[in-house]
Amino acid sequence: VQLQASGGGLVQAGDSLRLSCVASGLTFDDYSMAWFRQAPGKEREFVAQLTWNGGTMYSADSGKGRFIISGDNAKKTVDLRMDSLTPEDTADYYCAAAKGWATPDAESYTYWGPGTQVTVSS
Repeated sequence: VQLQASGGGLVQAGDSLRLSCVASGLTFDDYSMAWFRQAPGKEREFVAQLTWNGGTMYSADSGKGRFIISGDNAKKTVDLRMDSLTPEDTADYYCAAAKGWATPDAESYTYWGPGTQVTVSS
């Protein structure tokens, strides 16, 4: 299984970004997919997940109401749309996959891609 995230960059506060993760080596329909982030000096934290059966779950703290996760089974991609970005959203964002159901925590996810860096300037 390989995951490759893209779409990060340097933006200004209030801007939007769309992160995308392409998965390979798995039957996409069988997997829950998630986004996590890790800010400098902080623990990795859950952002959003798309469960194998199409459900979504969002962190109560990280981007709730501003971030939307979506997936495309045919393309084996999972995107994270982020609006109204603030400097507090600055972090490395990671795509992760877990077979079947997964709880919204890092320990539930087996496969991880390299992060894509998001920097939000004030």
